[in-house]
Amino acid sequence: MSDPTTLNRLYGRRQGHKLRAGQAQLLEQLLPQIEVPEEGPVSSRLLFGDDRPLHFEIGFGSGEHLAYRADLLPDHGFIGCEPFLNGVVGALQHIRVGFVPNIRLHMGNALDILSRVPDGALSFVYLLHPDPWPKARHAKRRMMNHGPLDMIAAKLKPGGEFRLGTDHPIYCRWSMMIMNQRRDFDWLAQAPKDFLVRPGGWPETRYEAKARRLGHEVWYFRYRRNERLAGARG
Repeated sequence: MSDPTTLNRLYGRRQGHKLRAGQAQLLEQLLPQIEVPEEGPVSSRLLFGDDRPLHFEIGFGSGEHLAYRADLLPDHGFIGCEPFLNGVVGALQHIRVGFVPNIRLHMGNALDILSRVPDGALSFVYLLHPDPWPKARHAKRRMMNHGPLDMIAAKLKPGGEFRLGTDHPIYCRWSMMIMNQRRDFDWLAQAPKDFLVRPGGWPETRYEAKARRLGHEVWYFRYRRNERLAGARG
């Protein structure tokens, strides 16, 4: 079945409301200074000048989680990818206000950048509240498919962590089904409360707060990359 690694396209909106003058200025002046280069390997040394631990966020929304984690871990490096223009502007505002120097951004498809990360280079990968594509015929568009997960597994070092958050019950069940088919990740939950309570160091984003106001449950999944080969299933 096709999935986001083979469809080679993005779905959904790319831009919402019109940018204000200050937002447009951020996009024109700050983004070029912290963009991921268009070519070459995406390594910690190339982006930050040293071999610090590297984090990768797929679809960072407005950047609250990305900025929080980067501020919490100033000696780590963070790569955030988001195709939505207004989301990128939101992240730039967090970076400017908080003077967060250890973030690099890409406005576009996260898998294009992830494919250029050296194997075993990442300490964390985050996928928080991805589009659930709830209709069965759209399941191939979900990021939680074996193609993207094969790539995530390859880029994570053994012992690295993959974090998933969702408030959509269909996506929750689908993700559990997909991850239960894999042998290259160990689920870190030991009791039901472990994926019903937000772990420490995992801030609440505005998207999550909105979900809770609507009465939605939110699920938090943490998986550790083990020593088995990426793509191992059975």
